[in-house]
Amino acid sequence: MSQAKQQVDKDLVVGLGATGLSIARYLKRSDADAIFYDSREEPPGLDELGEVWPDAELRLAKDSVPRSVNRIIASPGIPDSHPLLRKARKQKLEIVSDIELFAREAPKPFIAVTGSNGKSTVTTLLYHMCRADGRNVLAGGNLGEPALDLLDHETPDIYVLELSSFQLQRTQNLPAEVALLLNVSPDHLDWHADENEYRAAKYRVFKDVDAAVINRADEESAKRAAHCDRILSFGLDAPADDQYGIREEDGEKYLACGKNLLLSVRDLTLYGVHNQLNALAALAAGDLLGLDTSAMLQVLVEFPGLPHRMQFVARIGAVDYINDSKATNVAAAVASIESVDNMLVLVAGGLGKGGDFSVLAEAIEGKLRGAVLIGEDAEKIAHALDTVMPVHFAENMDSAVHMAASCAESDDTVLLAPACASFDQFDSYMARGDAFVEAVEALRR
Repeated sequence: MSQAKQQVDKDLVVGLGATGLSIARYLKRSDADAIFYDSREEPPGLDELGEVWPDAELRLAKDSVPRSVNRIIASPGIPDSHPLLRKARKQKLEIVSDIELFAREAPKPFIAVTGSNGKSTVTTLLYHMCRADGRNVLAGGNLGEPALDLLDHETPDIYVLELSSFQLQRTQNLPAEVALLLNVSPDHLDWHADENEYRAAKYRVFKDVDAAVINRADEESAKRAAHCDRILSFGLDAPADDQYGIREEDGEKYLACGKNLLLSVRDLTLYGVHNQLNALAALAAGDLLGLDTSAMLQVLVEFPGLPHRMQFVARIGAVDYINDSKATNVAAAVASIESVDNMLVLVAGGLGKGGDFSVLAEAIEGKLRGAVLIGEDAEKIAHALDTVMPVHFAENMDSAVHMAASCAESDDTVLLAPACASFDQFDSYMARGDAFVEAVEALRR
């Protein structure tokens, strides 16, 4: 190989977060050559990169594309509008995601799970369902371990990947064994150019698959998956033969496949109507994978859900406190609200990401005792809720919980469903949820 060829055969890894470091580990295992970029002069992860790649070539806070680069591997948090990626597109350089690299190399089948809401719960359900059926399984991607790190483990029978719209946007080839799209509602409009681009990224999950799980409420999903040989649908209505939905018998609701009653909704450990949909979606995907039905149902009976997703925290003074900090967009918050049967006090706010808060007002009308708002977009939410119920403002989570507790009446629910991202006040939605739990626990003292 000539010296000139060697000089242009490098990858530029953009972003030194968890995904960027997993890309570094993958490239090192592959004996590839790379340059590492981050917009920050002292990004987190530098020390770990030094352990993985001691002599790594770094470009920090410099938005030019090195001449020696022939491909960009971008972390999902880096938007396409970033100056460096704009320059790369002008130079017609290939820009890929870590998921694209995973799909090219994965030695075994994988399931692709995406959706605006619920994908972490369904990914985890499928992981446990595969295990209950005796499959050796690894799960990761947007949830937990980055996808490329999964390739460093002993090869499993199957992988389960949670995929974000960011990852799908830059993934051209995704030959999953089963693709599952839970729902699509406006989100991440601060990252995507517009809602159409966001939706197109989500629907891309069906592009290269033969088996798909679709939500019957989303007609576009049916169109995008029409080329698939096997399609199963789920919804809250009574299902047709071999499809998944809800049937009612003697006043009791059941998860059902066709006319076959599978499990009483009362026996689900997961809380809320939206989790009934998540359970049905997981059952449909497991069906396409050939998982044992009884094993899957046992998981649904036992699985309590993930932290910060409709997590029951405590009952104090005849008031329930629910932590749904993962409700980082309006649609997720609406799903949370609709899952609560009684009157509620809503704790919401943060970075709105361009969401339409009027939809939140519609969902909460008639069941809102009061609202306590925090964060950067509190005023915008207050404006949307103004015709529904007077609102209160709090500077931090501790004062928000105390205000909510004072508003709540017997048998009410205090619900943290922010409808916003957390980064104006917290490091993550997990930190926000932890702050809520801590503030609730302090009410006992």
